[in-house]
Amino acid sequence: MTEEQKDKCHMIIHGHAVAAGAGNAVPVPGLGIAADVATMASMAMALSAVFGSSIPENVAKNLAIAALKRTALKQPIKTIGKEVGKLIPVVGSYFAATVSVGMLEAAGWSMAEQLDREASRY
Repeated sequence: MTEEQKDKCHMIIHGHAVAAGAGNAVPVPGLGIAADVATMASMAMALSAVFGSSIPENVAKNLAIAALKRTALKQPIKTIGKEVGKLIPVVGSYFAATVSVGMLEAAGWSMAEQLDREASRY
């Protein structure tokens, strides 16, 4: 991955992670997962463009779900705590948003590395 690609990926990943965090601040359990998947799908399409390709929305959703699944399996306590924490007024929403930002940052970089490896093959 070139420095230019890293810079573009950083802006895309960070921007989408903040958007997902905002979606996770809503104190409704389960809504955060939907916000994460939608944001990750959008991020996947933007990241693929950085590496000179484009992917359809349905493929982006599958890629997003796979990346979130890998991240959740690495951090199961955070994933469960994020949704359960929303039951605690104010603090729970802040916690869920913070965890979501961290998880999406990690999943986004995982996705960027995967897209870079695939682009390097061709």
